[in-house]
Amino acid sequence: MESFFLKLSIMLAPGLMAITCHEVSHGYMANRLGDGTARSLGRLTLNPLKHLDILGTLMVFVVGIGWAKPVPVNFSNLRNPPRDMVWVAAAGPITNFTLACLSALALRGGVILAEVMNNSPLVASVLVPILLMLAFSVYINLLLAIFNLIPVPPLDGGRVMVGLLPPRPAQFLARVEPYGMILIVVLVFFTNVFSTILRPALSVGIDILAGPKTGWVFEQLMTKVMAR
Repeated sequence: MESFFLKLSIMLAPGLMAITCHEVSHGYMANRLGDGTARSLGRLTLNPLKHLDILGTLMVFVVGIGWAKPVPVNFSNLRNPPRDMVWVAAAGPITNFTLACLSALALRGGVILAEVMNNSPLVASVLVPILLMLAFSVYINLLLAIFNLIPVPPLDGGRVMVGLLPPRPAQFLARVEPYGMILIVVLVFFTNVFSTILRPALSVGIDILAGPKTGWVFEQLMTKVMAR
């Protein structure tokens, strides 16, 4: 039980922020490009309760990645559907990557502050929990960005590819969408895609953004917070 509340305190806020901003960015971009569906349904808000998917939120604590209720987009309302669909789809990963960069910058600054305040009791009681939240924010946002760039619809990478490919291959890829989630589940849970592609890409991204001095924070995150 203590382990669960530790996970809750460290992972909930950055996890909800990551998946909420991901979905809002899709709706915001669609609204800018001519489709006001998300705005009319009240989904252009950072209130996570408007986007909450119970199973998707629970999965943040179970497997370290989750999802929110998809923001509805009517692609036929876009001013230039083939082109604009690319921007609407790409908005989610771009937002997560931006949040990962901002969190990494704050984490770097926090680690320097922890070194300066090394003998202060505030480091363990206040600063370390904040650093762990920032580290998880880097982790979850990078993972969402990388995962969603898998070129299989309905993931964002798949919809970007549909918008970029010539008509015939785009139509073929678009037909995959009804079966896309089944294919993604098979790839992630029944093949080595995560361990051979996603995990190394995630590790490289964390190393580049957060830098070597934050390694001890991620070690604590993985061993004390995210360990099952």
